[in-house]
Amino acid sequence: MDVKLPELPFSLRPYGPDGSWAYEDGVLTGVAGARQDRFVPPTGEALESVSDAPRLLGAPVGDFQLIARVSVGFRAAFDAGVLYVHVGERHWAKLCLELSPDVATVCTVVTRGHSDDCNSFTVDGDSVWLRVSRSGRAFAFHASLDGERWTFVRLFTLGDEQETGSALVGFLAQAPTGEGCTVTYDHLEFRPHWPAGLRDGS
Repeated sequence: MDVKLPELPFSLRPYGPDGSWAYEDGVLTGVAGARQDRFVPPTGEALESVSDAPRLLGAPVGDFQLIARVSVGFRAAFDAGVLYVHVGERHWAKLCLELSPDVATVCTVVTRGHSDDCNSFTVDGDSVWLRVSRSGRAFAFHASLDGERWTFVRLFTLGDEQETGSALVGFLAQAPTGEGCTVTYDHLEFRPHWPAGLRDGS
């Protein structure tokens, strides 16, 4: 069933396990169940062992920025709230606020067959602003402590322009090692253009 949020010009659809997705008064909530994650360990070769986590995704058109303040009810290591990009079953990326393993941290994962894993910076508390942007075949990840000044985290692609132009983008909740966690997304915003600069705080 499609979900339409007033802040976004595209509809969303749930994927993966049930995330109990709910929206009220500008706040989107998702729930990860026990030991739910989306990660393909680079140390292993068994692609069929990919697990899954609740996702709520849609298909924006053209260049864009998707912004949300993400808050996580941390309970166990690697619990996270995520902005997620999906191009194919083995091509996707996550921008996370994650307990990694005992400190809230902005992390990224880019999966091209197997996943990589990169920590960027730690955060005091349980919330941070995240932003995913697209222009042509390129995606950019940024994070912010106040929603105004943005720290560049990552620039990457997941395929050619035709593939990335049809990407699904949205939200994911995960709890790889624990019994589950609740994630909220507020201050949702969509901008139909690429950031003015990737490394100048804009």
